[in-house]
Amino acid sequence: MTNTWVIKHRIIQQLLVVLAALFSMPFASANDNSSSKSISNPSLSGSKGKILVVMTNHDKYPSRKDTTGLWVTELTHFYDVAHKAGYQMDFISPKGGAVPLDERSQKWIYMDKQAHAYLADPAFMSRLNNTLQPSEVKASDYKAIYFTGGHGVMWDFPNNPELTALAEQIYRQGGVVSAVCHGVAGILSLKDEQGKALIANRKVTGFSNREESLSGMKKQVPFFLENQLKSKGAKYSQGFFPFTSYAIVDDRIITGQNPQSPREVGEEVIKKLVTIH
Repeated sequence: MTNTWVIKHRIIQQLLVVLAALFSMPFASANDNSSSKSISNPSLSGSKGKILVVMTNHDKYPSRKDTTGLWVTELTHFYDVAHKAGYQMDFISPKGGAVPLDERSQKWIYMDKQAHAYLADPAFMSRLNNTLQPSEVKASDYKAIYFTGGHGVMWDFPNNPELTALAEQIYRQGGVVSAVCHGVAGILSLKDEQGKALIANRKVTGFSNREESLSGMKKQVPFFLENQLKSKGAKYSQGFFPFTSYAIVDDRIITGQNPQSPREVGEEVIKKLVTIH
């Protein structure tokens, strides 16, 4: 009886994930004329300023055989919004070099026409395979920083002194700190000028405990992001339905809950940059 209930429970969980993903999947428009020749060329992004985009180098789970890494659309959806708004973006990762792509994120249910176009673009992929190290960039060059997600970031974003220093300086010079899904782990260690947690008493979101359970990953992660955000004194909130777009803006801190949220995060970042620059 117990085994039957467990099996049914897991089936229901997976159905919820599938239905939520389908409900919030951003299908490509018939009027979308973007091409691989234009989407990856930084020189076409205009001159409104630069955004620093942070990605993981970590690709291993503790016990799963498939690999983690960057959740593809958490980069491409944000990138597309910022690119069309006229911003240039530099790609960095904790170690620099190649960024692994999460295997699950490349399944048909999570990808759209736009994401496929980016991955088929040699110039864009060259940038993903040759990301900069934190020591190779200057915070003063950027108006915002954006931490992408994928489970890999849970291992190499928190307590990374170089990433922390870059994000803190960008924020202190009047820039925007943004993140999505597990990438919100990248802002856990940030402190204000008084040495207190930057997110203390600030409204934030990030991948929820409920979503971690529904995705079947709660035994794989080193910590629960929702719990860690609350432990820093953040005012955590989440959308009513799991796996649907949800973003929170608290002045110059902008966070998104899950893989369905990067486009909304990008839109909010651009809105904020327009008002402060």
